[in-house]
Amino acid sequence: MQLYLIVNSPNHPAQDENTNSLLIRLNEAEATLKAIRTGQVDAVIGENQLDPQVFTLGNTGDCYRTLIESMNEGALMVTRDMMVLYSNACFARMVNRPLEQVIGASFRDFIAPEDNVPFLTFLSEADQGGSKVNMSLRTNNHSATPILVSICPLVNGGNHGETFGMLITDMTESRRNEELLRGFSQRLVQRQEAERERVASELHGRITQLLCAVLAHSEVITDKISRDNLSARAELKNLREMVGEAATAVERISRHLRPSVLDHLGLSAMLHNDTVEFTKRTGVPLELNCGQFSARLPPAAELALYRILQEALKNVEIHAQAKQATVHLTQLGAFVELSVQDDGIGFDPACPIPNAGFGLHSMRERAIALSGSIQVKSASGHGTTIHAQIPIAEHKIPNI
Repeated sequence: MQLYLIVNSPNHPAQDENTNSLLIRLNEAEATLKAIRTGQVDAVIGENQLDPQVFTLGNTGDCYRTLIESMNEGALMVTRDMMVLYSNACFARMVNRPLEQVIGASFRDFIAPEDNVPFLTFLSEADQGGSKVNMSLRTNNHSATPILVSICPLVNGGNHGETFGMLITDMTESRRNEELLRGFSQRLVQRQEAERERVASELHGRITQLLCAVLAHSEVITDKISRDNLSARAELKNLREMVGEAATAVERISRHLRPSVLDHLGLSAMLHNDTVEFTKRTGVPLELNCGQFSARLPPAAELALYRILQEALKNVEIHAQAKQATVHLTQLGAFVELSVQDDGIGFDPACPIPNAGFGLHSMRERAIALSGSIQVKSASGHGTTIHAQIPIAEHKIPNI
């Protein structure tokens, strides 16, 4: 609150009288603000266009006032039109302003302009109970601080919802920790991809070749065994079949670890291959709907979408108990969207299945790393839908 004093010339008695009146009013205002800050005022009368309103301030004991003043979070009492009736010293430090400039000001002065309308909506919704919202706080040096606002309606003089209590939490450190954790998670995913590529190369380059060599030697041994020794020839035939199945399994594992089809033919071709294989392996019909794309997707986007699909199908196979599933891949403007839907038993997204929790987290991290998003919709007995949206723009993959 800013007060301006106009000093008149001493040559005019009438002006001297006005000056004295202004000085008296200024002293009264300063005394009032001091009384509010020190807890000596029980109520404030605010005048509006209709009737005066009384806002009670002094119904709490000194111990509660001491507690609020010593908090490391901002505490406010505001009216419905966002006038600040009370503020603790912590909030004044948050906005880098003297406390006397906070009390009596509008809370709009302390939040980013783009948050004004959403906050008014949030304030109206808070009538029924406490709620929280994230926004940005403007400081006196015009910097923006991320905050979490917790708000609940207060009762003053029997009027419910005319005043609100707010708790302001500085989220700067929390956001910084989230960014550090997300960076660590993304580096972990990158190293995981590098390790997958190394293991896939080992499987394809060495294990598959060794199995093929065993298969060739078994055929040579078979030719050397007498045709009358049916038992030995039958055993060798079973051995060749087992070696062939092992080679097929190794090739499948290698392909999933680092799919060469994805690198050479693109995501759509990889999805068609996986659809056939998934249905053949699990017996669950999987319908694939692939839209037309204006161009080949960036490698990072293709890999992220394919890994998200793998995790989603893994959950369908292990947890969903589904009778059928559907995969949609479409381009919507500057985004590509992947949707995996099943008619299984579903789950509560707030309390995911323990073994599936890491998979959901991995999907989210892969999407967020490319400025994308993941939505999980599920309910008990109503199946699950996982919807991923990734920007098509080329992404720079950080060094591992």
